[in-house]
Amino acid sequence: MKDALGEVQTVLVLGGTSDIAMATARRLAAGRARRITLGVRDPDGAAAVAAADDLRACGSADVEVVAFDATDFATHADFVADTFERIGDIDLVLVAFGVLGDQDRAEHDAAAAREIVETNFTGAVSVMTPIADRLRAQGHGTLCLLSSVAGERVRRANFVYGASKAGVDGYAQGLAAALTGSGARVMIVRPGFVHTKMTEGRTPAPFATTADAVADAILRGIARDREVVWVPGALRFVMAALRLLPTPVFRRLPQ
Repeated sequence: MKDALGEVQTVLVLGGTSDIAMATARRLAAGRARRITLGVRDPDGAAAVAAADDLRACGSADVEVVAFDATDFATHADFVADTFERIGDIDLVLVAFGVLGDQDRAEHDAAAAREIVETNFTGAVSVMTPIADRLRAQGHGTLCLLSSVAGERVRRANFVYGASKAGVDGYAQGLAAALTGSGARVMIVRPGFVHTKMTEGRTPAPFATTADAVADAILRGIARDREVVWVPGALRFVMAALRLLPTPVFRRLPQ
């Protein structure tokens, strides 16, 4: 459970080597998180080993790297059960995996489109469902989903990715309502363009931000029991305005 100061002590990160996940985990490790478990596709790979060493150097006494594949849906229930049985109560689960994909290819290649949707939407729903049950049973804990403003109003330029984020964001909103009164909660994080390995080489959108800024916003959101966190905060108002634009006008905007 959270310590006497209300800070998380046990953390599970899915997509543990992503830039945002690591930026967040470093801050938690430097704080009061005593046990951090990273779920990654290749736990023996160089990136995973380096991530674990990094978190230990930041101050976390117990860092574990375990195998997790977002698209291996059949394993998710057992993965969650085994992880919670081994660790016990978990204060924070950060769902940070995802793929941007290639819109040009996905628009005409059903397999490419399916890969994006299965990772970002189906994979997240598949693992978040048993996680939510565990958090409900333990009576506390935060399930934090890394969503995106791309799902707020899907743009022509990345509509497959945007659709996948719109779907998982909607699921998380419903899950948050379902957990009301249980002691467990969901926090949805909606960043705009983030400078990471995933977006390297792409033209930054307005209000572009960094992984460190997203991590800071996540920790503030947890401390303040937020249900939705926008990064940067101004995007809340930008997206509210964009949602109200008539479709012909919206389609004339730079996509």
